[in-house]
Parts: sequence; C-alpha cells; structure tokens
Amino acid sequence: MKVLELLDEIEEICETSSSMPLISNKIVVDKAELTEIVKEVRQALPDEIQQAQFIKNERQRILDEAKQEYELLIKDAEKQAEIMVSQHEITERAKERANDIMTTTEQNVKTLKMNTFEYIDKILHEFQQTMDMIDGKYFHEMFSNMQQTFENISHKLDDNRSEIKELAYRTQVGDDV
Repeated sequence: MKVLELLDEIEEICETSSSMPLISNKIVVDKAELTEIVKEVRQALPDEIQQAQFIKNERQRILDEAKQEYELLIKDAEKQAEIMVSQHEITERAKERANDIMTTTEQNVKTLKMNTFEYIDKILHEFQQTMDMIDGKYFHEMFSNMQQTFENISHKLDDNRSEIKELAYRTQVGDDV
C-alpha cells in the first residue's frame, strides 16, 4: 500500500535528519520534501478514508441541524407551556370569578328571602292590628250589646216571673184580679 510506504519515508526522514544544536528532540527537515510526501499521502489515501471524512463532515452537519431543530422545538415547547399556563391561569381566574358570583348570588338570595320574610311579617302584623281593632270596636261592642240584651231579657223574665208569682199569690189568696 502506497500510504504505508510514504509514512515509512516520513519516519526515515525524521530519523536521518540532523538535530538542532542544543535541543535533542527537535530536527531540521526539508519543508518542500515533507510537504510533497504529505500531498502524495493524501492522494494515495483509499476512497474509504475520503468517504469517512465526508461521512464525518456530513455527520457534523446533521448534528448541527438536529441541534438547531432541537432548540426550535424547545422554544416551541416553552411557548406552548406558557400558553397552557396562561390558559390554566385564565381557567383558575374564571373559577374564582364563578365562585365569587355564586357567593354573591347566595348572599343576594338570602337577603331577598329575609326582606320577603320581613315584608310578609309586616303585612301580617298590620292585619293582626286591624283584626284587634275590629275585635275591640265591633266584637266588644257586639258582645256588650248582646250582654245588655241578655241582661234586659233576664230582667224582663224576672219581671214576668214576679208578675206571674204575684198573680198566682193573689189567685191562691183569693184575690182575683
């Protein structure tokens, strides 16, 4: 394989090159020669390696797109969550308002009932006073008149009885009338 041979050649250049003075791990190489070998290595690389590089680049592009799509989805999900929270808050406020309305309505109904009871009680009280007045004026007068009539009848009966007794006494005594 040509690539392995070129790598061996680079390795040989590194081993045979002279080292820099006072620095043992640095060497002096011919730049043009080394650059030419690197070009040949690149050309000699099998298509699979170039395809692998293409795949690597494509993979990175796909990952970048996926990351952008992920970020868009996250933003959209956050917006949806905000909308849902907002709708939940609206629903909660509506429930609270409905409860307030129900409480107010129940209080109004109670007040209305109490006012109705008071009104009916007032009407009944006025009727009761009228009945007491009628009783005091007419029934008392009527009973007084009846009592007077009974007393008059009783006196008449007493008078009649006395007269009958008088007549009976005279008849008995023989004093005929």
